[in-house]
Amino acid sequence: MKTRDAVTLLSALASEARLDAWRLLLQSGPAGMIHGDLAAALGMPKPTLSFHLRDLRVAGLVESRKEGRTVVYTANAMAAEALAAFLVETCCGNRPDLCLGPRTPETVMTLAPDKVYNVLFLCTGNSARSIMAECILQREGQGRFRTFSAGSTPRGTVAPEVLALLARNNYPTGHLRSKSWDEFARDGAPEMDFVFTVCDDAAGEVCPVWPGQPMTAHWGVPDPVAFVADAKQRALVFADVYRMLANRISIFCALPLRSLDKLSLQRRLDDIGRMDQTEDKAANVGSA
Repeated sequence: MKTRDAVTLLSALASEARLDAWRLLLQSGPAGMIHGDLAAALGMPKPTLSFHLRDLRVAGLVESRKEGRTVVYTANAMAAEALAAFLVETCCGNRPDLCLGPRTPETVMTLAPDKVYNVLFLCTGNSARSIMAECILQREGQGRFRTFSAGSTPRGTVAPEVLALLARNNYPTGHLRSKSWDEFARDGAPEMDFVFTVCDDAAGEVCPVWPGQPMTAHWGVPDPVAFVADAKQRALVFADVYRMLANRISIFCALPLRSLDKLSLQRRLDDIGRMDQTEDKAANVGSA
């Protein structure tokens, strides 16, 4: 990358709003985000976001595509990689090794074998999916993880179908409650190592975006609370969502965490999130 091109990209990112939008689009990957969801996630008026997206598109940092009548925005990953490479190659007197430091075991290894890692599951209402995920990982992790759950707009109560399902599977439920993710953003709250969103962006939900530096991934599953049917059918839907989450969490627990560097682990986490319902059912058959 030439210096003038890097200046163009850096100038476009020299705004907190544009940088936040670009980072969020980078995190969303190839799937991208529609205008309304992006504005809601950023807490930004749509006309203001349009202004910033225009600047990012002119700079080549953001691309758009049409899906029917909807415009989907994605970050230009190649531009991001080129800019990162330019900065690394030209920093520290053209000695990137001085900036990156030696690849010691401490920097290569992502997890220490003797640490209990904090994991937060987020969804919109914190009444079903994130609650189930919290319980599943707490059991499946066998003491390796300390689990929590919260919602961006909590419903305030745990769905009775969830409590019944968990009780049938011998999970303790007395401590469970629907709560805001604000509890975990306050001073003194446990520092998170992993944050997983389990809301279903395919259904148009706006998923929470967690600040800070934990490893994150999106493991979206449908919201069973939103399913309208009789009690028997609803119970089946809750059971399906439970199995989807259990499959993802089982794969997560089986990862060779001690031998994965941070980049490799992030790829594995993203791959788990890309499991679709067909793969979930196939996994159920294979584990039966």
